[in-house]
Amino acid sequence: MLSVDLPQSNSSPQLSSTNRILVVEDEELIRQMLVLSLEEEGYEVVTAPDGRTALSLLQEAEGNDKIFPFNLIVLDLMLPQLNGLDLCRLLRYQGNLVPILILSAKASETDRVLGLEVGADDYLTKPFSMREFIARCRALLRRQRFSSLPQTPVLQLRDINLYPQECRVTVRGEEVNLSPKEFKLLELFMGYPRRVWSREQLIDQVWGPDFLGDTKTVDVHIRWLREKLEKDPSQPEYLITVRGFGYRFG
Repeated sequence: MLSVDLPQSNSSPQLSSTNRILVVEDEELIRQMLVLSLEEEGYEVVTAPDGRTALSLLQEAEGNDKIFPFNLIVLDLMLPQLNGLDLCRLLRYQGNLVPILILSAKASETDRVLGLEVGADDYLTKPFSMREFIARCRALLRRQRFSSLPQTPVLQLRDINLYPQECRVTVRGEEVNLSPKEFKLLELFMGYPRRVWSREQLIDQVWGPDFLGDTKTVDVHIRWLREKLEKDPSQPEYLITVRGFGYRFG
C-alpha cells in the first residue's frame, strides 16, 4: 500500500493569479507536444516526468504561504513511481481543489468513472487531438475562475435570499421551489450581480463543457426562473435580457 505523508488542510490553498499549468507525463514526446500547444496559447507550463517528481513540486507549493502556483494539473495515469490515480487521490485528501485533467490510454467506462470518482474534473483518452485538449483546458480554467462564489450563509439581493448550504431560496419572504439547474443559475447570477453572461458561458458554468444540447435550453430555464421570481415575468426586474449578449441579474 502506498503511504505518503501530506499535510492536511481544512481549506484549499489560494491559486496563482496567473494561468500556470503542471503537466505530469512520462512519455517525452507527448509531454513536449503538450507543452508546445499550451505555451502557444499563452500559458506558463511546468513539467514532471513521473508521479514522485510531481508530488515533490506540489509539496513544495504547500509550504509557500498557501499560494498554490498551478491553476490546472494535466495528469497522465500510467506514471512510474507514483501513478496518477494515487496522486489525484492524495491531492483531494489534503483538500486541494485545483482542477485536474486526466490523460489516459484506458478508455473503458470503468476507468473513466474511477478517474472522476477519485477527484479528477475531466478525463481525456489517448489518442486525442490537441484542439480538443486545449478546449478542455480552457473550460476547466474558466470554471475554476468563476467557481469561488462567496462562502456566506446567504446571498441577498433586493427581495431574493439564496441559502447555498441549504439549497433554498425565498422571494419576498416566501420560499420558492427551484430545480437544481434553476438554483445553480440563480446562485451564479447572484454571486456576480450585473455581470452579463452569454448563453455559452451559462451552459459551461451550469451544465458543464460536455453538454451537447441546444443553447436554447438556457432561455427555457430563464423563463422558468422568471415565472418563480418576478412579479410580472413579461416585465422582469431581476433577470434582464441584454440583447445581443445574454442575461444579467438586476
